[in-house]
Amino acid sequence: MSSKTSEKPIFVYGAITANLAVAVTKFIAAFFTGSSAMLSEGIHSVVDTGNQSLLLLGIHLSKRPADETHPFGYGKELYFWSLIVAMLLFGIGGGMSMYEGITHWQHPNPLEDPTWNYVVLGLAFVFEAIALMIALKKFLPEVGQKSF
Repeated sequence: MSSKTSEKPIFVYGAITANLAVAVTKFIAAFFTGSSAMLSEGIHSVVDTGNQSLLLLGIHLSKRPADETHPFGYGKELYFWSLIVAMLLFGIGGGMSMYEGITHWQHPNPLEDPTWNYVVLGLAFVFEAIALMIALKKFLPEVGQKSF
């Protein structure tokens, strides 16, 4: 096995950590403000975290060596898990967001202090920027001087 295939997918771990941090931040803001939009966004971030965990599982499973039942290996299994991730993102995330949106549209909460929105936005920017830097440190050396 080459060194590239044996490396840990650190970029996925970075994305999982960033999304968990963003989710916690959004849930804290939703708790203090009662904002259905912030609660919906927190649920969305949790679903993203679950999706990335499934992608991590797919990466792990796709690296298994060839055997009698899969003579060409398991590399294509990653695409199966990517499909599952997409279906869950639209199904669970979209469904929960629609439920929260309709419920709070019928019974809206008054907007209190928008400061929480800015705190969440700032922290999400920091967390996602860190995840992006981790991904770029992995991606750019592999690309090198190649063009698109």
